[in-house]
Amino acid sequence: MLDGSKILTGAYQAIFWKETSSLLVLFFVFMKNWLQIESPLVKSIPLKGHAEAVCAVDAVYQSDEPDLNLLIASAASDSTVRIWSRHGSEVYFYDITGIFIQFQKTLILPGHEDWIRGVEWAVCGEDLFLASCAQDCLIRIWKVCTKSKQLPETEDDSIRLKENVFTVKVTLESVLAGHENWVYAVHWQPSFSRDGSMQQPMRILSASMDKTVIIWEPDKESGVWLEQVRVGEVGGNTLGFFDCQFSPDGSMIIAHAFHGALHLWKQATVNKKEWTPEVVISGHFNSVEDVKWDPEGEFIISVGSDQTTRLFAPWKRKQETEVTWHEIARPQVHGYDMRCLAMMGRFQFVSGADEKVLRVFRAPKNFIENFSNITGIPVEKLCSHQSSDLPEGATVPALGLSNKAVFEGDMAVQPAEDEETFNTISNQYPEIYFQPMILTEPPPEDHLLQNTLWPEVQKLYGHGYEIFCVACNNSNTVIASACKASKKEHAAIILWSTTSWKKLQSLPFHNLTVTQLAFSPNDKFLLAVSRDRNWSLWRQQDSSESGPVFSCCAYTDKNTAVHSRIIWSCDWTPDSKYFITGSRDKKVIIWGQCDLSVTTEGNMLDSIKPCSTVLDAGDSVTAVGISRVLTPHGRYIVAVGLENGKIILYTWKQSGQEPSLADWSTCVEMDNSQSHALAVKRLCWRHHAGRAGHNDLNSSEWLQLASCGADHCVKIFNVNRFAL
Repeated sequence: MLDGSKILTGAYQAIFWKETSSLLVLFFVFMKNWLQIESPLVKSIPLKGHAEAVCAVDAVYQSDEPDLNLLIASAASDSTVRIWSRHGSEVYFYDITGIFIQFQKTLILPGHEDWIRGVEWAVCGEDLFLASCAQDCLIRIWKVCTKSKQLPETEDDSIRLKENVFTVKVTLESVLAGHENWVYAVHWQPSFSRDGSMQQPMRILSASMDKTVIIWEPDKESGVWLEQVRVGEVGGNTLGFFDCQFSPDGSMIIAHAFHGALHLWKQATVNKKEWTPEVVISGHFNSVEDVKWDPEGEFIISVGSDQTTRLFAPWKRKQETEVTWHEIARPQVHGYDMRCLAMMGRFQFVSGADEKVLRVFRAPKNFIENFSNITGIPVEKLCSHQSSDLPEGATVPALGLSNKAVFEGDMAVQPAEDEETFNTISNQYPEIYFQPMILTEPPPEDHLLQNTLWPEVQKLYGHGYEIFCVACNNSNTVIASACKASKKEHAAIILWSTTSWKKLQSLPFHNLTVTQLAFSPNDKFLLAVSRDRNWSLWRQQDSSESGPVFSCCAYTDKNTAVHSRIIWSCDWTPDSKYFITGSRDKKVIIWGQCDLSVTTEGNMLDSIKPCSTVLDAGDSVTAVGISRVLTPHGRYIVAVGLENGKIILYTWKQSGQEPSLADWSTCVEMDNSQSHALAVKRLCWRHHAGRAGHNDLNSSEWLQLASCGADHCVKIFNVNRFAL
C-alpha cells in the first residue's frame, strides 16, 4: 500500500493516553475543555482557565506510585502555559458513579508572545523539565520542582482529615532562539533503561515553519543550550514542518511536513553531527483521482487533488529479496487540483486538472537514467530512440505553471567550495532550480519537489470548462477528452491527434458531464459514460488525412437506459467484445457484443444489449476494471470499487444466449484492513500477468491491481488468478 501521511482534523488538537493499574485516562484537548474517560464509566472534568483555544497538552507522574501525583501542562493560543496538579490524597470522594478525581490549577507560566503550539515533560533524575514552543519562534525550557509534605496531626479529640500541602516551583531554564518562523513542535529524546534505571537524555527536537528541524543540547562545560544539528527542506513551495519525533534510541529523526510529506534523517556512525536523508514512504495528501500503469507494467502514475502527479515504482534494497514500492518522481507539481491522466506510451502522459487545458509531459533523460538505476532495467530497454536528444530535466519558472525543459547547456555551473560568491539577487533566486543527480535509491522529498519534474511538451486548448476525464488509444495516436458540463454543447468529447496535436473531431451526444472515456483494446471503439445516466459507443470509420474519424454506433436514452443514476465508470474486456458500466444506482452491467461485421448503425444499436444480469454491488459503484488476463477457465476478472471504499472481485463468462445470474461468481471481497476508507476513485489492472519488480513470467499466476481513493491512498494488490 502506498499511503500519504494523514493529518487528523476536527475539533480536537492533541491527544494522549495515561494508564495506571486502577485508572485508564484518555485526554482530548477541545477548545477549552478536557474529557476524562474512566473504565468502564465516563465522567468529564473541565479544567477551566485558558482564555483561548487549547493547542497542546502533556502529563507526567511524579512518583513510582502514579495514582498519587499527576502534573498536567496545557498550552493555548492565549500565550500561556498552565500547570494543573492532582494529588492523590487530596480529594477522593465516592458516589454511585465511581471515583471522581479533582484537579487544581497550580501555576501559570507567562513568557510566550503568541500561540503556544507544543508542550512536553521530561523526568531527569530528581528534576522535572517542561519544554514549550510557540508561534513567537521561541522555545522555552522550564525546570519544575515539586514538594509534598504532610502536616502533623493534632492530639486533641476533634475529628480531622489528614492534610497535605503540595507545592510546585518553576524556574525558566533557557530560551532557545534559532528558528525564523513559527515553531510547531518540540519533543524530548525518549528515555532509555540503563543499569536498571531510566535515563533521560538532555536533548530536544524542534520543528518549524521555516522548513528546518533542530536538535538542541546543553553545552557540556557551560550548560548553555545550543543548536547541535539543523536539517530540513531546500527549495520547493512547501510550508515547513508540522511535527517531528526522535527514534527510541535517538539515532534517527522523522519530521512531518505541512503538506503531508514525511522526512527521515539518520545519524552517521562516525561523525555524530552528520545526519543524512533516508528512504521513507510518501504519497498524496488529498484525494487521489486517477491512477494508470505504464504499458510495460513497470510503474504507476497517479494524480490527486493535492495538485501533484506522482510516479511510484518497485525497489529492492541491496542484499534483500523483498520488493517495496516508493515514489521516485513527481512529474507535475501544479497550481490546480488534478483530475485525470492517460498514458501515451511508456514515458509520456497527458493530464487534466481543474483548468480548461490538457497538458502533455515526456520523461527527461535524468529520470530515465535514474529509473534504470533504481529498478535495474537497462537503459537500452527503456529508451528506443536516442536519449541524447532528450532534455536533462525540467523546472518551473517564477509565476509559471508550465514545466520548462532544461538542457545540458542551460544549467548554471556550480561554484567551487573555495570560490568566492557574491550574494546578488540572481544568485539568491536562480532561474533554473533543477540540478541533475545520479540516484540508486528512491529520492528524498526535497529532491522530489524540484529535480524530478518532467518537461511539458504540449498544451491542448479547446474545452470551455474544467477537464474531467481523458483517455488515449492503445496505438498512442488519438487522445479523447471531456470537461465538466451542464449543457449538451459543453459535454462534447474532443479527439486530438498525438502527431500534429490538432483537434481531430468533436463528438456531441451527452447532455451532462462525461465521467469516463475508454478505448477498446483493438482501438475500433470509444466508449463514453455520463452523468446523464447514459452511455454512448463510437466506432472508428475510415481514417481521413488528419486522422481517424469516429461516429456514434450505439447508445442508451431515456427509453432504453438501465441505469437510473450517474454512471461513474466503464471498461472493456481484453477481446473488445464486451464493455462494463458501473453506476451510483449500485448496478454493474456487462454489454455486448460489439461485432465489427455489423456495419449499419441501426443493426449495431440493436445488437448491443445487456449480456449479463444486473449485478447489485450493495453500494454506489464508483470504479470498475476488467483484467486483460483471464482465469485458467477463460472467465473475465472484474474488479468493482464502491463508494464505501470496498473492492470486490468477480469473474464472469456468458454461458448461453440469455443472461443468467449464474454467469457471475463472487471471488473476493476485501476486508476493512485492505479496503479504502473512503470512495474508490479508479481501478486499473496491470496489462500483463506477473508482478512488477519480481521478474515474473507472462504465464505467472499473479496479477496486479492498482486502486486509488478519496482517502489519499494508492494501493497495489497481488491477485492469484489460479485461486479465483
